[in-house]
Amino acid sequence: MTRISSAEGRPSAAGAAPDTSLAELLHAAVREALARLEAVAAAIYFLDKERNELTLAMVAGSPPSLFTVPGRICMDTSAASTRAVVSGRAAENLGAPEPGDPDSDDADQEYVLPYPYAALSAPATAGSARFGVITVLRLETHRPYDAGDRTELEGIASRLAEALAELAAGGTAITAGPMPMLAPMGLETDVSISTPGWGVPGVPGTSGTSMMYPLRRLADLLNRATTMDDVVGAAQYCVMSPFGAQALVLASASEGRLWVLGHTGASRAMARSLHGTGLDTPSLAARAFRGRPLFISQGRPSDAGSDAFDGPVAAEAYLPLAGTKELFSIPVNPSTHVIGVCCLQFPGPRDFPPEERAVLNMMAGLLGAAVERVELGAKQREIAEYLQTGLLPSALPETERLTTAARYRPATATSKVGGDWYDVIKLSDERTVLVVGDVEGHGLESAAVMGQVRTAVTAYATERHRPAVVLDRAGRLLAQLGTHLIVTCCVVALDTVDGAAEVALAGHPAPLVHLPDGSVGALDAPANLPLGVSAPDGYQGREHAVEPGSILMLYSNGLIDWNSDDPEIRAQALLTADNGKADSDLQRLADRMLAEGSATQARRDDAVLLLARYEGAGTADTLRTGSLHIHRRDLQGVRAARTFVDHHLSSWGLAELTDPLQLVISEIVTNALIHAGSDVDVRLRAYADHVRLEVRDSDSNPPVPSPLASSEESNSEAEHGRGLLIVEALAEPWDSSPNGRGKTVSLNMPIPVG
Repeated sequence: MTRISSAEGRPSAAGAAPDTSLAELLHAAVREALARLEAVAAAIYFLDKERNELTLAMVAGSPPSLFTVPGRICMDTSAASTRAVVSGRAAENLGAPEPGDPDSDDADQEYVLPYPYAALSAPATAGSARFGVITVLRLETHRPYDAGDRTELEGIASRLAEALAELAAGGTAITAGPMPMLAPMGLETDVSISTPGWGVPGVPGTSGTSMMYPLRRLADLLNRATTMDDVVGAAQYCVMSPFGAQALVLASASEGRLWVLGHTGASRAMARSLHGTGLDTPSLAARAFRGRPLFISQGRPSDAGSDAFDGPVAAEAYLPLAGTKELFSIPVNPSTHVIGVCCLQFPGPRDFPPEERAVLNMMAGLLGAAVERVELGAKQREIAEYLQTGLLPSALPETERLTTAARYRPATATSKVGGDWYDVIKLSDERTVLVVGDVEGHGLESAAVMGQVRTAVTAYATERHRPAVVLDRAGRLLAQLGTHLIVTCCVVALDTVDGAAEVALAGHPAPLVHLPDGSVGALDAPANLPLGVSAPDGYQGREHAVEPGSILMLYSNGLIDWNSDDPEIRAQALLTADNGKADSDLQRLADRMLAEGSATQARRDDAVLLLARYEGAGTADTLRTGSLHIHRRDLQGVRAARTFVDHHLSSWGLAELTDPLQLVISEIVTNALIHAGSDVDVRLRAYADHVRLEVRDSDSNPPVPSPLASSEESNSEAEHGRGLLIVEALAEPWDSSPNGRGKTVSLNMPIPVG
C-alpha cells in the first residue's frame, strides 16, 4: 500500500490505507496508459528520498504480466524507467529475444527484463519536481513503439505529475509504501491475452489466471523441498506436466562446466549430453547460462551440434536459474548470479506464446532459489557430517573377550553438526572402558566442546582413574573452558576377566544389559549432574557383575526420545529381538536398532549407539581373532590380505575355508582400496560354527553389487568390478554398516560340520 502523510500531522504508517485522491489518481493514470498504449501492464514508480532507487507504487494489467514488474529498480541500471528519469524524456527497452531465433545472440545488447515484453517509460516531472516514472509493457510480438506512443505516454506522465504536484502542495507525501497497489484489469479492458490451452476459451482473463496456479503450487512445493529429488519432483508436477514437456533437466555450474543435478521424464539422452558441458561452448545450455532464456519452437535435427539429442525434431527451452540475490530487483547484468540452467524438451514442435514464456521465466526464478538453497544445505550437511565423524574413533580396538559395534546417526532436520560421541578405550587385555556422551545443542561450538571433552575423558581413563573420577575431572576441566554448554556422559569400566563393571553417569541414561537368559535390565548408578554444572559432592559410581554372554548397550537420547513416554522401556524394546532374544551378530543388531529407532519424521537430534558383548574369560582359549592393516597405497595390499586369511585359517584348523575366503577378501579389499581411497582394516574371527570377516574403510557410501546393465548410464552409476556378486555367491548374506569414519563390510561363512 502507498504510504500517505499530510502537513496537518495526520498519522502515517506502513500498511495504512492510501489517501483516496492519490490512489484514484494513480489508478486513473494506469488505466489510461493501458488503454491508449495497447499494453498488458502499466506501472508507476516513485523515487525514494535518497533519489537512488525507484519503488513500485501501483501496477495494473492482466496476469501474469503484472507479476513480472520488479518492485525496486536501482538508478544505476540501464532500465527504461531509470533512463527516462535521468534523460527527462521517454525511453524504451527491448524484451527477451524472439523464441525461434537462437542465433540472435548479441553480446552488446542488454536485456534487462527477462520476460517477453517491450517496455516504454516516461518521466513524471512537473517543473523542478521529479516524482518518478510511468512504465508500460507491451507484448514483444505486438507492433513496436513509435513516436506517437512516446508522445502519448509522455502526455499521460505529464498530467500525472501536475496532479501529484497539487497533492504535494496540499500536504500529501508522494512516496511508495512497503508493498505496491495491484489492479488486475484484464476483464474490463482490451489488453487481456488468451493463450491456447489455458483457461476457459472465450472468457477474458481466465488464461493468465490459470497460468498462475502452477506457479503458486511450485512456490509452495519448493518452500518445503529439502533435497534435489524434491525440487525435481516439484518441477515435474508444476513445470513439465502443465506445459506438456517430455523431459526436464536441472543443471548447475561448477568449475566452468554444467553438471546435471537431476532429471525426469524421457531425459536420459538430454542429461548425458548436458553433463559436463563447458560454459565457454556455443551450446544453447551454455548460452542460456549467460542470462538469456532461449526458446526453440521448431527443434533441431539430431546432427545440429553438441546440444542435439537423438530422436525426432522437438521444441526445447533453456531457462537460466538465477540465485536469490537477483529475485527482488533488476540487476545491472542479468547473468551476474546465474547458478544453473533448466532445460525442457517437448515431444514435437510447438510455439511459446509470450505469456507462457513469462510464466516459465518466473518459474525458473523460483527453481534457481530452491536449487541454490538445497545445494547449500547439502554442502553444509556434508561438512557437518565430515566434522562430526572426523571426531569419532576411526576404528574400535581389538579385544579378545569383548566384541563391540558402534553406530552414529546424524540429525536430518538440521544441517548443523551435533555433539554426540562414543569411545572404546582398551587399557589392557583385562580392562576396557566404554564411553558415550552428548553435548548440548548443534553447531561448531558443540562439536568443539565434544572434541575437548572426549579427549579429556580418554586421557583420564587412560590414567586408569575410576569412572566417577574420570567424570569429576572432566567436569572441572569443562568448567574452566568457559563454555555455557552442558554435557551428559556415561562411562563403563569393564574387567574382561571376572566381568566386574563400574558405571558412572553424568546426567546420561544408564546403560542397559541383555542377559543370556533373555532378560533386560539397566546397570543403574547415581544420575549425578551433567558435566558443566557444578557438582559440590563429586560424582558417584556403582559396581555391577556382568555374566558372560551379556550384551551391554550404551546410547544417547537421540536414538529413542522421538516416540516414547518412557525412554528406558523404548531402549529395552530396541535391544530385545523376537521372543526376548538379542541378535547374536552385533553388527546386524546395531543396524536393526538404528533403523527401528529412526522416526519417519525428520530426526531433530543426532544419536550414537555402542554395543558390547562380554564373551567371558572362559572363552579366551577358544575365541580366535586376527587383524590386518593395509595402507591405501600398498600395491601388495590384496596379496597381503590373502596371505593373512591363509595363515590364520590354517593355524585354526579351518584350511577348507581358505579358498572361498581368499576370493571374498580379495574382492572386498580391492573395492575398498579403489573406491574409498583410504587405509583398510581387516578383522577375522572364528567362532564355534562360523568365521566372521570384517573390512573397514573411510567411505560411508555402501558398495552396490551390480551386474552389467543394458544402458551406459546405468553402468556408469554401478560399482566397478562386479566383485561383490562373487561375495554374494560364496558367503552368507553380507552387510555394509556405517562406523565412525566410514563403513564396515562384514560377512559370516559357516564352518563345515564333520
